[in-house]
Amino acid sequence: MALRAEQLEAQLKSGRPLAPVYLLAGTEHLLRIEALEALRSEARRQGFAEREVFEVDGRFDWARLEGAISGMSLFASRRLVELRLPQGRPGQEGAAWIQRYCATPAPDICLVLVAEDWSKKHAGAWSRSVEEAGVLVVFWPLRENELDDWIRRRLAARGVDADAGAVAVLRERTQGNLLAAAQEIDKLSLLAAGGRLDAEGMAAFVADSARFDVFAMTEAAMAGDAARALRSLRGLRGEGEAIVPLTTWIANQVQLLAAAMEAELDGRSAEAVLQKAGLWDARKAMFRKTLQRLGPVGCQRLLAGCAELDRAGKGRSVQDPWVLAERILVAMADRRALALLA
Repeated sequence: MALRAEQLEAQLKSGRPLAPVYLLAGTEHLLRIEALEALRSEARRQGFAEREVFEVDGRFDWARLEGAISGMSLFASRRLVELRLPQGRPGQEGAAWIQRYCATPAPDICLVLVAEDWSKKHAGAWSRSVEEAGVLVVFWPLRENELDDWIRRRLAARGVDADAGAVAVLRERTQGNLLAAAQEIDKLSLLAAGGRLDAEGMAAFVADSARFDVFAMTEAAMAGDAARALRSLRGLRGEGEAIVPLTTWIANQVQLLAAAMEAELDGRSAEAVLQKAGLWDARKAMFRKTLQRLGPVGCQRLLAGCAELDRAGKGRSVQDPWVLAERILVAMADRRALALLA
């Protein structure tokens, strides 16, 4: 069956037996990750004591997965098996395997497919087989009216009673960034629980997350939102931020992208590089999408651009460092803009 995010949440809270297979798909990372955490928690409660995780790439061995699944069925322990699809597609061999599995799912296994990229083009017979055998949930980016409902429900779940004006203030201050909104709501649960907040009260409690912090700037660029990244950079400049710390942060993110790309080209795991850097799942997914968008040439162009930005920021180049920073962020968001760094 196909469910909305809130329907999946209600189903998991009901305590009903888990479906044999789930597909959690979509680019709204926070919603997808929180749904996966809720599913893991309910699986543990229902006796799925062990968890296996497989990452599907171009060299993934589906026969090995088949062997692992078959071997698991020999034991009494119930297991949760997560199959991560960073590109949103399992490939031809994987699609055939998923269809076969959904026809006769193992009784002691809950299979969870996690598609980190998704559009209507990603769907096919393999996803329909999941929908028929289990549960399909697609986490689309929230529209403005849906965002207000999401903020209201999350506030209420954490004991904060907020009117429509207060919800609107929080939405405006966080610019539709679910992670920023979630962090503010967690803070409000400590500062304002038990009371009722109006717009004025919300404005007093909530930090202005539209103050364009450095983290949000590169996050927007990696999400492909060049306009938001540029607003953040220009906001930071308007607030009097120095250019050198900004260049250091931008260069740090580009160097991590380049290191992950180099690992892939050498036949090693980009995932290991991102894990070692301490990135959480949502940020790792964003880095992987940026790598796919830029490719090896794009990463090298960005590295060269950062080297020039470092020189300009220290006064060793005639170029304007703020203009260079803008070009790097736009190129990070849109591969076509790499020509600006040539």
